[in-house]
This record gives sequence, structure tokens and C-alpha cells, in this order.
Amino acid sequence: MDGALTLVDDMSDQEQPLSSESADSVETGDGALEGAAGPAPEVTPRQIIEALLLATDSPLAPARIAQILGVGDARSVRQHIASLNEQYEQTGASFRIEEIAGGYQMLTLPVFNSWLTKLLKARQDTRLSGAAMETLAVIAYKQPATRADIEAIRGVAAGEVLNRLREMNLVKIVGRAEDLGRPLLYGTTKRFLEVFGLANLEDLPKVEALREGLKGAGNNAPIAAPAPAADDEAGPPA
Repeated sequence: MDGALTLVDDMSDQEQPLSSESADSVETGDGALEGAAGPAPEVTPRQIIEALLLATDSPLAPARIAQILGVGDARSVRQHIASLNEQYEQTGASFRIEEIAGGYQMLTLPVFNSWLTKLLKARQDTRLSGAAMETLAVIAYKQPATRADIEAIRGVAAGEVLNRLREMNLVKIVGRAEDLGRPLLYGTTKRFLEVFGLANLEDLPKVEALREGLKGAGNNAPIAAPAPAADDEAGPPA
């Protein structure tokens, strides 16, 4: 990191904006930076490099950055990155640009590892167990379904699993049945369709195909699911 923060001796303290001629050489799609109100504001090579590194999820080689930038070379890219890291350090930013596998990538500082670990654990907790998948399948095919319906099909209590599916915004309450006690009715959400790549409930696989798939994967095979999201108001198709 010390090397990354060391500025090249001949680097200017104040970076000059790209000239109109230089800006045109950046791959912006023939005037994509210009709006109806007039020319877009000038941007500097340093800002463009920062934007590229913010957008990528893998290291970018300095030569590749220079190619995208359209001006300068790998050496000038390293100078800009060193300047950016100095700026981040001075402002107390929680990240730096690190050199990894011959490229550069933005990474958070080690001091924040404990909080990031909690975030990753929360994501892992959003995985669906076999029991949750079975419950979700019953609701998807039978909806609107009561808790009693689900428990009668699965043969086990479903209260905890239902709460979990509701927290993940895959299942919601869609009404009450006319039976004695007016039990709650459950149905799937729009989020359910998004997660499983369905246009609507008619795209659900046939029950026979689903049984074969579960038989091959095993009832306890975890399946990735999204993090909890705000409940939506759309109910299942009639």
C-alpha cells in the first residue's frame, strides 16, 4: 500500500481537466456526454479512472484503463491512482485502490472486516432450506393456501417456515378463508416470480417434473435466495 500512496516526483499537484480534444477521444459514444442543455461538464482523467474502478468487479490492468480512457498510458494511470489514494487517505475514506494480479481494484480497508463479515453472513442466511422450498412449492401450486393446507401436505408444522418466507418477501398474506376461524391465506409475491425467473404462475413447471428435480437434488439441498425486501402489494393471478 505504501508504494501505491507514493506520488511520482514529476506529477503535478493540480490535475488539469481534459481538453475538449482529449475528452472527445474517450469512448463516450459520439457526444453521449452532451445533453439538451448544452455541453457536458469537463471531467478529468482521474475522475474517469475512479468511475471505471467503481464500476468493475474485477481488477483492471493499467494498460486497459489507459485504452478505455483514450489518453495517456499505463504510467500516467498509475500516477492518477496514486493521487486518488492520497486523496482517499486525506479524507478518511474507508477504501483504497489496491494492485491485484497485475490490475487495480477498489477494496475496503481491513479495519472494516468485522462489519463486512456480518454482511456476508446475513447474505448466507438468505438461503432456502429444503423445508422452505417444499413449503414454497405447496403455496405456489395451491395458492391461496392456508397454513392447515400446507401442514396437511407436508406433515409437519409450517409456522416458522412461513414466517421466514414472508421475511424474504417470497410469500405474503393474500386474504382470509371462509372456513371456521377465518384462517389466513398465503400466496406468492412478485419477488417470487423474479427470483425463479417466471413471467407468471402459469410458467411453473409441471408437478411431475418438479418431483423428479427434487428427487435428484435431495430435500436438503440449499438454494440461493434474495435478501429480504419490502413487501409488495401485488397478489397472485386469479
